[in-house]
Amino acid sequence: MRPYSIALAGKGGTGKTTLAGMLIKYFIYKEKTPILAVDADSNANLNDVLGVKTSGTLGDARESMKKGEVPSGMTKDVFMSMKMQESVVETSKFDLIVMGRPEGAGCYCAANTLLTNFLDKLTDNYPLMIMDNEAGMEHISRLTTRNVDVMILVSDGSVRGVTAAVRINELAKSLHIGMGKSFIIINRSINGPSDAILNIIKDAGITYAGHLPADDNIYEYDMDGKATINLPMDNSFVQAAFDIFSKHLNP
Repeated sequence: MRPYSIALAGKGGTGKTTLAGMLIKYFIYKEKTPILAVDADSNANLNDVLGVKTSGTLGDARESMKKGEVPSGMTKDVFMSMKMQESVVETSKFDLIVMGRPEGAGCYCAANTLLTNFLDKLTDNYPLMIMDNEAGMEHISRLTTRNVDVMILVSDGSVRGVTAAVRINELAKSLHIGMGKSFIIINRSINGPSDAILNIIKDAGITYAGHLPADDNIYEYDMDGKATINLPMDNSFVQAAFDIFSKHLNP
């Protein structure tokens, strides 16, 4: 049975990874576990938000194979399967798989293919999957993000950020990746989105789910290297995020 899947997308610096951590915190609170967390950002840091250490990535596994590190007598498929299993970080409530570095210039990112194939085999073990994607639209054009029940578009309160989210949504629709629904969240907002921002969202036909406050505690946690998933339940950001999730997500 395919898991209920949620993907996060938006331009860089909008707080997608922090929000991915809040999603995992929310579903742990709701006892919707085990959760498969997927860090599909080549600049991986979801593990920092979740307070766990990674032991390897799919990119590392690919590089090992390319360097000829497959032991004698072992097929490449078996070697890759072993390396990818080793890259899964397991906890009592969620497991984390990290995509890792891209292949480099001129390549169409075999790491994405590895990730997709591995996830196809792995996801049957989880009722819920949350995927934190790289900034922009490359993950969608490469079809890393496919068959998602919900795409959460994350933006700051700028026209550029919201416009990027709108374009990602349009691309996802045009690629027919099996997206169930999408909505947009405005992050790090002081007084809520402006009328101009709301009009862009309305004209694009995207559901506006709400806004999240700028929060000094998140900044302090990041500066101190603390996992933001451990923010207290009475924190204003946590409460606002949980309120949005409860209204718009129903796995």
